[in-house]
Parts: sequence; structure tokens; C-alpha cells
Amino acid sequence: MEKLKIVFMGTPDFAVGILDTIYNNNYDIVGVITAPDKPAGRGQKVSMSAVKQYALEKKLHLLQPTNLKDENFLADLKKLEANLQVIVAFRMLPEVVWKMPKLGTFNLHASLLPQYRGAAPINWAIINGETKTGVTTFFIDDKIDTGAMILHKETPIENNETVGELHDRLMLLGCDAVIETLELISSGEVNTTIQVENKEIKTAYKLNKDNCKIDWSKKGKEIHNHIRGLNPYPAAWTFIKDNDNEWNVKLYDVIFENESHNYPVGKIFSSKKELKIATHDGFLSINSLQFPGKRKMTTQELLNGIQLSDNSIAL
Repeated sequence: MEKLKIVFMGTPDFAVGILDTIYNNNYDIVGVITAPDKPAGRGQKVSMSAVKQYALEKKLHLLQPTNLKDENFLADLKKLEANLQVIVAFRMLPEVVWKMPKLGTFNLHASLLPQYRGAAPINWAIINGETKTGVTTFFIDDKIDTGAMILHKETPIENNETVGELHDRLMLLGCDAVIETLELISSGEVNTTIQVENKEIKTAYKLNKDNCKIDWSKKGKEIHNHIRGLNPYPAAWTFIKDNDNEWNVKLYDVIFENESHNYPVGKIFSSKKELKIATHDGFLSINSLQFPGKRKMTTQELLNGIQLSDNSIAL
């Protein structure tokens, strides 16, 4: 068994769960690399990453490079004398970084590779209506998420599961996968599998305003998947038009009801307690949403303060 000296690289909450598991399993974490502090929110207050907060709390050696090829950073990284690097939800590494440790650099990715390489694998698995997903550990190479795979762990996706719920389950699954990978590397028993390229591989594109907008021309189940695949973050959105008013509205918890009807797609039906939007093949019942400048609220809370007319429509 080789004693591991680990440098961990990551940024968001998902990475913190993995780092905490490594720490609590008494591995030697010689350094933590995370993103520089940056302004966030309406007030543009400078905020630190979730990984930095954790590293400071545990008094772990911390580096926050702006340039991963910077000579001073590379010198500091080399001084840590790590023999393994573990990457979770970080940026692409230059070759000089991922090749530095003797035992290599491995990444935890929240999909069953080679499916859903890219920035938002948890979201796209739900958006595309997948019934299963998982996590993969793999050794990093010079492309994004293409390296030799170490192990997979699989889990089903529930019919109404949101990306927030799946995120938390995959983080726990990822903890198990990383510890198992560390044990394999330490014992020298790693057997890798090369990723095979094929036409069926789906990509986890970066999310933006355009691909988060709801397309009402799609079937109700597809729209339902799109909304839950973006709930709670960054949230699916649509324009709601009511006579002379038009709002950019985020939709969160919804239920699709398959039902034949002759109403126009996007027509909104509202009462004092209920809000429904017509799709080609049924209705989306909206349970929570957010109007611009307002907090996220239940439909009933919204309808206590606003009434939509019979002319209202989602666009």
C-alpha cells in the first residue's frame, strides 16, 4: 500500500461533499486548489467558493490561482509534493498540472461516461428524460472528460426527481466512488477502461438563458423534464403575457397531466388556488414559480396577490 499525499481541486458544494469524505477517511490532504474569490449577487459582494470555506474551516493549505500555468503557482503546487490529485467540479487543467503527481490525476464526473461529458451532466440527464445516471472516476487526459475510466457507480432517476434532489444523491454516490478509487490507487490495483467514441454519445452543454427557456412546441412530458432538470438552479423560464403585461417567469415544481383537449398551446388557466398551462397533449400544473422582482412562491401565494385574465398565455 502506498501512502497517498493528495491535492484536491474543486469549487462548488458538490465538491465539498467529496472533500469532506476524503478528510473524514483520514487521507493526507496536502493542499486544496479552488477558484479565486469573485463578486456575486445584486450587491456584487465578493464571495468565496464553497470549497474555500471548507478548507479554511479545516485549516487545509489553500491555493487560489487565476492562471493554472503561472510559474509561481506551479512552483507552489510542486512544493506540496503530492503523489495524487483529485478533481471534482473544477476547470480544465493544463498538461503540466495533471501530469505532475507520480500516481496521476483523477476526476469525479457526475454521469456514466462517455455519456454527458461537459459542464452540466446532472441537468441534461433529467432534461433528456434518462431513467438512470451515475458517477464515474477517470484519469485526466488532454481533452474534457475523455480519459481512461476507473470505475462507475449507477443509480436510477425517479420520474419526478429534480436536479437538486439528484445532485445530492450523486454527491453521496460520488463519495463512495472516490474512496473506492483511492483504495484501488493506493493498493496498486487500478484497472482502467478506455472510453469508446460513438454516435450515441450525448453532451452536457453549458447552461445559458437560451437553453433554459421553455419550448412550448414540445410534448408535455419533455417540458416537464426540462423544468425539473433545471429546478432549483438555474431554473426554466418562460414569458407570460396577459393583455398589456408581459413577465419573464421562472417555473419550478410542476406536474404534467396527460389529457386530450382543443385549447391553444400555452393558454393559461387560473383560479384562486390553481394555475395550469396547456401543452399539445395535456396540461402542466404549476405548484411554484417566481415573477421578476419577487421571491419564489407557491402558486396559491401568487394567486392571492395577482389574478390572470382569460387572455393570459405562456410564450
